[in-house]
Amino acid sequence: MNKIVNIIKPTGMTSHDVVSAVRKILNTKKVGHTGTLDPDASGVLPICIGKATKVSELILNKDKSYICELTLGITTDTYDSSGEILERLDNFSFTKEEIEKAFDTQRGHIDQLPPMYSALKVNGKRMCDLVRSGRADEINLKTRPVYIKELNILSIRDNKIMFYVKCSKGTYVRSICYDVGKVLGCGGHMSFLLRTSSGKFNLENGITLEELKEYNDNNTLDKYLYDIDYVLT
Repeated sequence: MNKIVNIIKPTGMTSHDVVSAVRKILNTKKVGHTGTLDPDASGVLPICIGKATKVSELILNKDKSYICELTLGITTDTYDSSGEILERLDNFSFTKEEIEKAFDTQRGHIDQLPPMYSALKVNGKRMCDLVRSGRADEINLKTRPVYIKELNILSIRDNKIMFYVKCSKGTYVRSICYDVGKVLGCGGHMSFLLRTSSGKFNLENGITLEELKEYNDNNTLDKYLYDIDYVLT
């Protein structure tokens, strides 16, 4: 089988967990994902099977979009809700205009500082592994250029801001949350993340792991599989 299947990753699983599950369900060894989704995040995770793994980089390089929730007033070491709380601030209030102004700093071409707890590598070691093993002093964090094509606030409720973002490869939505909190002066972290698209793959053309097994068992999986040519157009 040399195909691509768009899996909707649930929370609580790593991207590697999804790859392992697909290997088991389809009884095939050559399987790879196209861009890591954190365990706490859910959504679109295209999986390449067989010779389709050769085009995984093409999918990885495409724009991605997300719906995210930013919680203001709580800063964590991982920039998301899985981390240790570093600072908490309860008494603050902002107008919608002030929040929009803070979001303006994250729009367009920006230089973004990635989180220390990330899969980026330093001398062949993942930064998150270096931090957890007490070797954070080996990391020299540098900003990276990213492009935020769209950044729209969907709702503001108490200290929770829901927003939509469409961005280039390499963007950390966690860093957007951290940086907006920093600009506002109250801190903040990412409390929810759903990837809604990765290149041509989106929530509408995705299936769950449970559906993958069901369709594979009853021989109806073909209509949910994409040819390599699908990402070459």
